[in-house]
Amino acid sequence: MGTGNWTRVTEFILMSFSSLSTEIQSLLFLAFLTIYLVTLMGNSLIILVTLADPMLQSPMYFFLRNLSFLEIGFNLVIMPKMLGTLLAQDTTISFLGCATQMYFFFFFGVAECFLLATMAYDRYVAICSPLHYPVIMNQETRAKLAAASWFPGLPVATVQTTWLFSFPFCASNKVNHFFCDSPPVLRLVCADTARFEIYAIVGTILVVMLPCLLILCSYTHIAAAILKIPSAKGKHKAFSTCSSHLLVVSLFYVSSSLTYFRPKSNNSPESKKLLSLSYTVVTPVLNPIIYSLRNNEVKNALIRTFHKALSLRNCIL
Repeated sequence: MGTGNWTRVTEFILMSFSSLSTEIQSLLFLAFLTIYLVTLMGNSLIILVTLADPMLQSPMYFFLRNLSFLEIGFNLVIMPKMLGTLLAQDTTISFLGCATQMYFFFFFGVAECFLLATMAYDRYVAICSPLHYPVIMNQETRAKLAAASWFPGLPVATVQTTWLFSFPFCASNKVNHFFCDSPPVLRLVCADTARFEIYAIVGTILVVMLPCLLILCSYTHIAAAILKIPSAKGKHKAFSTCSSHLLVVSLFYVSSSLTYFRPKSNNSPESKKLLSLSYTVVTPVLNPIIYSLRNNEVKNALIRTFHKALSLRNCIL
């Protein structure tokens, strides 16, 4: 049904990487499929190992499980449809499917911001108050902190997605992206979106900057505490417990900030697609690798789990 230049959109077309040749898209499919499978297996392995190994029952690994679960969800929202567009050229996505994808993209994105801040607070307590750490970060507290990290994604995703998809859309339904992100979908709207854009900018700044400030505050106190440790070995041991988290935080915030806070004049659709890949595809696969390679406790737990699996297999055979 159309009225003037407006039309009732029932589906969208994801332009994805359609400007590239078929051969390059096939190579991208193989690369992204490999990354997708490694992401699912790596994060699932982190969840299973931190649940099963008795040496990994500290609050840090409880929050790491939450992060791995979040990365799996984030990946499931983006990757299957992107792989479908590359393999079968199935570029259409329903109106409801697009809204659902955007909703969960916002939900997991906001949750990750706050979860990274919670993990920074956990490191702050562990290093600055080691004697009180087990008491402060008891099971009830860590459950509340995890819930507080996941909750902000609900109102942000609900308000932003509902508001955006209540606008009328123009005749074009082509989304120049590989998933239903807010800016490319907003370009298809046939209405005054000034108030929405102000809300989106303010909301994004708050969601990104508030957790970022909490992280900076935590690590400022952590750095001060580490500098007071007399021995070089003690300093290295204290810093090593934070290095994996710092690297993950840097990857996430640098890539997302470059995507959403660059001037529009420097933000072409193609460059945004490349930047979006960094935090939707690359970061989720790097997180389990970073925590596995840079954390001796996780490495040892993975080795123990592998040996147990081999022993069980030999017993069965």
